[in-house]
Amino acid sequence: MGNILITGATGHLGKAVINELISRDQTAQLSAMVRDLSKAHELDTKGVRLVQGDYNDHDSLVAAFQGVDKLYFVSGSDVAHRSRQHENIIQAAKAAKVGHVIYTSFQRKTEDGSSPIAFVAQAHLLAEKLIKASGLTYTILKHALYADVLPMFMGDQVLNTGTIFLPAGEGKCAYTSRLDMAAAGAAVLTGTGHENKTYEIAVAEAYSFYDIAALLTELSGKQVHYAAPDVETFTGTLKQVGVPDEAIMGAATFCQAIAQGEFDFPGTELEQLIGRKPETLKEFLKNAYQL
Repeated sequence: MGNILITGATGHLGKAVINELISRDQTAQLSAMVRDLSKAHELDTKGVRLVQGDYNDHDSLVAAFQGVDKLYFVSGSDVAHRSRQHENIIQAAKAAKVGHVIYTSFQRKTEDGSSPIAFVAQAHLLAEKLIKASGLTYTILKHALYADVLPMFMGDQVLNTGTIFLPAGEGKCAYTSRLDMAAAGAAVLTGTGHENKTYEIAVAEAYSFYDIAALLTELSGKQVHYAAPDVETFTGTLKQVGVPDEAIMGAATFCQAIAQGEFDFPGTELEQLIGRKPETLKEFLKNAYQL
């Protein structure tokens, strides 16, 4: 199987993949790349080997990638700089002769500048293009939108207010839990036959916020309805109650993408990879809201 390195190891997804690999008795082959070693005590206590690497520092990446057979490449979170960061990682992986790169991309319908989330998509599109052109063995995991963002979008008081207030129209999305995405990553890292393949990492059913309101009503016994304001009404209302502009625009942009069907890609490849049924949205909401 060889040596496995997880980048972004102190982030939510990186940690989840590491925990999944530990549960599969892969600790001996496992390393975690972090930018700041002093912030990785939790990983150190689990027996995970730590290496220092910075997405902005090509030379540090080449050093971190030495002897790596399988690299789990978590896409960068710095939207302004991640295209360059992704180039650094791919170039360093090639220089270090990494055996297999597993890249965490994302699902999308539109691949040009007309997408509401073009600013997010471009770095992923570039990374996929560079990986395929590099000659490296690869697997691309096109992640659905995290189910884990729903409590952030809807708010932790949605059951008390009884209203989901988001400009997503009737758009549907195959919301998938981060833990199931991590399980898919671990399956690719520890399995065979995934070379030079692209997988859609999504559950088999897509849901609108009307569907989500109905699920919350069923689970909680409280009436929850979905108000689907236009973007102008949404942004104006949130500004009036003091929500920061950056948060408003982030939510509005992704909701516009949902409304346009950018994430409406349910499928069965996730289930096939992890060898079980993924967590359903109903199960996720029950756990997230402790119902």
